[in-house]
Amino acid sequence: MSVETIEQLKAAVRGGVLQAGDAGYDAACKVYNGMIQKRPKAIARCTDVADVMAAVQFGSANDMLTAVRGGGHNGAGLGTCEGGLVIDLSLMKGVRVDPAAKTVRVGGGCLWGDVDHATHAFGMATPCGFISTTGVGGLTLGGGIGYLSRQYGLTIDNLVSVDMVLADGRFVTASGSQNSDLFWAVRGGGGNFGVVTSFEFRLHPVSIVQFGPTFWPLEEAADVLKAYCKFIQEAPEDVGGFFAFLVVPPVPMFPEHLHNRTVCGIVWCSTSSAERMDEVSKPLRTMGHPLLDGVGPAPFPMVQSLFDGLFVPGMQWYWRADYFTEVNDEAIARHVEHGSKLPNMFSTMHLYPVNGAAGRVGRNDMAYSFREATFAEVIVGVDPDPANADIITKWCKDYYDALHPYSAGGAYVNFMMEEGQERVQATYRDNYPRLAAIKKKYDPKNFFRVNQNIHPEGASAQPA
Repeated sequence: MSVETIEQLKAAVRGGVLQAGDAGYDAACKVYNGMIQKRPKAIARCTDVADVMAAVQFGSANDMLTAVRGGGHNGAGLGTCEGGLVIDLSLMKGVRVDPAAKTVRVGGGCLWGDVDHATHAFGMATPCGFISTTGVGGLTLGGGIGYLSRQYGLTIDNLVSVDMVLADGRFVTASGSQNSDLFWAVRGGGGNFGVVTSFEFRLHPVSIVQFGPTFWPLEEAADVLKAYCKFIQEAPEDVGGFFAFLVVPPVPMFPEHLHNRTVCGIVWCSTSSAERMDEVSKPLRTMGHPLLDGVGPAPFPMVQSLFDGLFVPGMQWYWRADYFTEVNDEAIARHVEHGSKLPNMFSTMHLYPVNGAAGRVGRNDMAYSFREATFAEVIVGVDPDPANADIITKWCKDYYDALHPYSAGGAYVNFMMEEGQERVQATYRDNYPRLAAIKKKYDPKNFFRVNQNIHPEGASAQPA
């Protein structure tokens, strides 16, 4: 690529274009997962839609491998690429709440902490994830599993519209009434169809929630997990929480005698009153011999940001995931076997409930397919030391291999590494042919392929 063409891109992008040797380039290359270290040819730091349009047109005209970065949390590092163009949305951070309409308009570079801060002032929230530093774009386009999923659905179930730049550089809006096929596809189809420059979400009354963990000794893990799985299928939708194997962090919020101890636990979150939360959850919270029961009132933004300090950017991450409609006794035994062998304080297994409101949407109503699943499981090996990358990866793969035979198949795309086309198709199931047809319509050359890629109908795979 000639200097002149790069200079043309720099002239067209007001937010600036970074290349190797430029101040800020090395920092802009970094993504959340420290295992991913790629050096793009250019990073377009977009400040508005015009910048995005210019970057897309430039990447297409020069046949450049192009990645789109929102928050940079993607486990597989699909917000960057080697030797290509990164369209970086992190400067596009506007948030506007409409309290009368109970909606919020969010820029494509926002993190969920930006949204929670803005909506909490009005006593509202939209379903999102579990860490406030997660990007709105990536989490939403993959589906959006979070604390509020059982009561208010996935993030995509609360998506009203998106503004997008397509592969040919055109700007469009997609909603239930405009480009409805595209709107169907982006609700779970990831970044396959264009660059989303803004999102519009419905809001719900969420302010102070009942939140906190209950921990048990590993010896009681099988009984607790079995009881939890039964509980979550019957509990009111405003009372929920996820099951986890974890090492208790050595921080003041936990008793010192529990520091660095491997336990199982439930991390509770409920929008109900404290009295209702206690009434519904006490039988489970008091079973066996709990080591800690720390449920109490907390502002929702605090809940969303609680794990930010533990899971800081730049650590080594390796993910594996599956959906489950049930967790039988054999699966529970495998969970206890591998969950008891956490390789360090940061590695964990979470079993997120995705029933309730999230399960009442039809499996073909939008791209996200596994509506009959009760749980989305994620196994994550995490370590600050690159020397331990192989250790956490092996632990994660071994755990996954042991549980996968009991799964419903497929996985939440936001929890997947680069695992091959068969795995992508297994995730979308009978929605895949329709997604491929929509991909052909809006991105026939597969320009947007640095993602969990959906190939255009009739096309073969392209190298990333």
